[in-house]
Amino acid sequence: MSATQKIAVHSLPDLKATTDDALPNYLHSLKFKQIHTQTDVRLVLGYSAVIIAGALFYFDWKYGWEASKPYTLSAVVAYFILNGAFSYWLWFVEKGVVYEGEGRTGRVRILSSTKKHIPIYECDVVFHPTPYSSNPSQTLHIRAPMTHWFTSDGYFVAKPFQQWLASEVPVIGAADPNNVVEEIGRGSLGGMDKTLNLNSSNAVDILQQLKASGAKFASGDAQRRR
Repeated sequence: MSATQKIAVHSLPDLKATTDDALPNYLHSLKFKQIHTQTDVRLVLGYSAVIIAGALFYFDWKYGWEASKPYTLSAVVAYFILNGAFSYWLWFVEKGVVYEGEGRTGRVRILSSTKKHIPIYECDVVFHPTPYSSNPSQTLHIRAPMTHWFTSDGYFVAKPFQQWLASEVPVIGAADPNNVVEEIGRGSLGGMDKTLNLNSSNAVDILQQLKASGAKFASGDAQRRR
């Protein structure tokens, strides 16, 4: 679904689908490269099951039941095994993954979800800062009302969504420091050095520094307007 398309604001599936679509678009703009390994495995399992079912149907239709009978049991067993593997992969391996990718600041894997009738976007994020050899992967859970980035008439607004992600996920914030904000701020590094050496021990500290710089910028801007 296009992020510029008007949606029904009372439709939770539409809100989530539009937000899910916006997430990879944003990370691609930060030069993250999407990793498709899990999607490829899912497609191989799904298409293999469909091919087996289709081939058996065609063989039975063309040559009749007597000719296809010796192969039917094997084909049915193979179909159910592949279909079971597909379901397992979808529900227990991917588990709602909407994006997995890698950029100059590290690797990130994001699983999104919502609860019934509650327009809050929840994400389980696994991130691995560079360099990988000296930094372990870390996991965090973030959530925010989708009303923060949807207008009352159903249009998606990218900026607050990007600010939320950059402010909550260290590897994204390090890749896009100008979008790291506090609740009252608008992202800016001020006098901070834009070259950030992100690792597992300083990821949270860097994120807090970026938030603080955003707050200082907002405070200074307010004083200039008085």
